[in-house]
Amino acid sequence: MTRNRDRARTAGSAGSAGSAGTVESGESGGADRTPPFALFLIFLRLGLTSFGGPVAHIGYFRDEFVGRRKWFDDATYADLVALCQMLPGPASSQVGMAVGLNRGGLPGAAAAWCGFTLPSAVLMILFAYGVTAIGDAHATGWLFGLKAMAVAVVAMAVWQMASTLCRTTTTLSLALAATIVILLWPAQAGGPAVGQLVAIVGGGLTGRLLLSADSGAHSTPVRVSVGRGLAIAALLLFVAALVGLPLLAWASGDDLIAKVAGFYRAGALIFGGGHVVLPLLQAAVVPPGWIAQDQFLAGYGAAQALPGPLLAFSAYLGTAMAAGPGGIIGGLIALLAIFAPSFLLVVGMMPAWSRLRTNPGVRAALAGVNAAVVGLLLAALYDPVFTATVHGPQELAFVLAAFALVAVWKLPPWLVAPLAAIAGWLVFDGM
Repeated sequence: MTRNRDRARTAGSAGSAGSAGTVESGESGGADRTPPFALFLIFLRLGLTSFGGPVAHIGYFRDEFVGRRKWFDDATYADLVALCQMLPGPASSQVGMAVGLNRGGLPGAAAAWCGFTLPSAVLMILFAYGVTAIGDAHATGWLFGLKAMAVAVVAMAVWQMASTLCRTTTTLSLALAATIVILLWPAQAGGPAVGQLVAIVGGGLTGRLLLSADSGAHSTPVRVSVGRGLAIAALLLFVAALVGLPLLAWASGDDLIAKVAGFYRAGALIFGGGHVVLPLLQAAVVPPGWIAQDQFLAGYGAAQALPGPLLAFSAYLGTAMAAGPGGIIGGLIALLAIFAPSFLLVVGMMPAWSRLRTNPGVRAALAGVNAAVVGLLLAALYDPVFTATVHGPQELAFVLAAFALVAVWKLPPWLVAPLAAIAGWLVFDGM
């Protein structure tokens, strides 16, 4: 009986190694595939319980898919994470898409994204209806508390990203140069959105010329196979939408197309973490007057209290901008637009990843881009996050208290956000 158990265990380990060490989205044996609805339920549970931001999400995924389900070994999972961190977009959501793509093809990738995003998207849509029902966000203390929370979270993100991505004189100089470019970029030259794009592209080109590729440890190579035609089509669609949507919005003058273009561009240019979406979205939706600055920052602060991807914040923006009965549709459109680039890039880049992951030029350019986005986030910390929130010593004290809770006392943002909202209500409305 013991011999039979050992034989079964050995066979199971061999089966796990055969499927775990391979990342494929093509047809595979039935044992290697998971029905889309089952993937949806797995990721729905993760979307309900994954607090703590993208890094924590990746840890939850590792526990689920490497530790518990044995779908991947650690080296294979690390390679998936490396791919998603190299691509623009929210890394944790892209890892989920890649897992779904591996286990269930395109339907599996879509099911994984839907399950992981649904809880936070629903909560953000409901929050948007609450904010629009209140009306004047400027006079509401609890919304100020959430804005203060946003200042603390962005400041913490700048510090952590700079510590990781700007360790040399060159990368730190790149970050500061990007900050200066964005803060001084003239409105006549296209406004903040163009300045941000110039900073990111300039960072990549400068990194390619001046920086060396990271020579640290590499994860074990894995086979990544998506049909070549499907991959090329996905990449072409990614580029066509990035270039074509703004042109179509300009030619037609249609506000809806312009909004979709703004959310798509934001999703396509996120490097270095989900918090980078703040300046990209702010530049897309606040200057045209689609949403007030106070409501924008309040929603961003509220998003810190929720599990799941930070980019579900887009559902709040789409709902608040549409208002009325059409708000839910607006929220869903914004959500799809901001995540579409990630989906297309994961599908399109998986076949090329085995080559790109070791290319020194690509790695050096990416290091430059990452340094530039630290500067982009630093510029956003000053304007609009700080300037729209702090107008005197009382507001500054409130922001410093929120920052101390997050940075010094290490309290999780999902706990500090509701505390900040309650404190803001007590200080500014309750007294």
